[in-house]
Amino acid sequence: MKIFNFSAGPACLPSDVLKAASKASLDYNNSGISLMEMSHRSIDVMNLFDEATKRVKELLNLPSNYHPLWLQGGASSQFSMVPLNLLPIDGVADYIETGSWSTKAIKECRLVGDVNISGTSKETNFNHIPKNLSQNQNSSYLHITSNNTIYGTQFQKFPIPLKTESYLVADMSSDIFSRKFDVSKFGLIYAGAQKNMGPAGVTLVIIRDDLVGLNHRKLHTMLNYETHVEKKSMFNTPPVFSVFVVNETLKWLEKNGGLMKIEKANIQKAQKLYNEIDSNEHFYCPVEKEDRSYMNVPFVFSNSNNNDADFLSFCDKRGLKTLKGHRSVGGFRASIYNAMPESGVDALIDTIKEYSKKI
Repeated sequence: MKIFNFSAGPACLPSDVLKAASKASLDYNNSGISLMEMSHRSIDVMNLFDEATKRVKELLNLPSNYHPLWLQGGASSQFSMVPLNLLPIDGVADYIETGSWSTKAIKECRLVGDVNISGTSKETNFNHIPKNLSQNQNSSYLHITSNNTIYGTQFQKFPIPLKTESYLVADMSSDIFSRKFDVSKFGLIYAGAQKNMGPAGVTLVIIRDDLVGLNHRKLHTMLNYETHVEKKSMFNTPPVFSVFVVNETLKWLEKNGGLMKIEKANIQKAQKLYNEIDSNEHFYCPVEKEDRSYMNVPFVFSNSNNNDADFLSFCDKRGLKTLKGHRSVGGFRASIYNAMPESGVDALIDTIKEYSKKI
């Protein structure tokens, strides 16, 4: 029986990537040594990081004044590093609150400086993206979470900062490399790998050159982006194996047509699933249609008397795993990142139809 992993993260990876990771864990580049045993100063590992960085630049069409960094601590560490590095003393930053992760980012920024919540959908349990923003005219940057894994919303159009000298900062943990976008609209992008580009353990940060070394305050060395730019992500021992898996995932993405083709595939997968949910009297999606995510699809029973556990068991027996919704939303959630094949979505649709017949 074919197994499909709908986990929100760590999420499914392409089989080619898993095979390459298995081989590298035993013998990397025919060296007789596991990649996990190799020094990060070795030629093999330095070449690996150069290769992964080059792929990021090419796939995202990065302008020459942007630096990709490979850091640790997850996106959660960036909730602090962003304001510590970018927010002036007595400065203010705009944040759009669209879910749990943006709320956590706001909390961390408030430990550093002033936050203006320029838009929030909290009052409707984050079922849409706020459109009418109230930005602060003195704001240094506007922070967004581009895709919200728990609530299933996604920015289909990025907001514009109020001031021309301001810029966007984005947590793209769950939709980076899933679609084309203009990086030049952003001052900084960060993304934990475990949603859409690799395993847990590495965070990709992309920072514009003029935002490096602002020196608004004294920073611990590891918390300063300038440290990692100068040392090319090699200031301390980086998460080598995680970067290897990311690089293999980016290879897979290149081989399959790059961002334009994967975006088309992602839209097609999501629309098929949303169409089934919308047309099925037994289920519905609580997210406003114009803001629905192409990565995470939440849905619930139309009748609260139906048994969530029974449906999850029904799916599990058919090889459809980790479909339980987040506790703050309930119901079900299908995470259909790049590596989820359309056949997995088709299997879920067939299972929904089959289950509906027995309700």
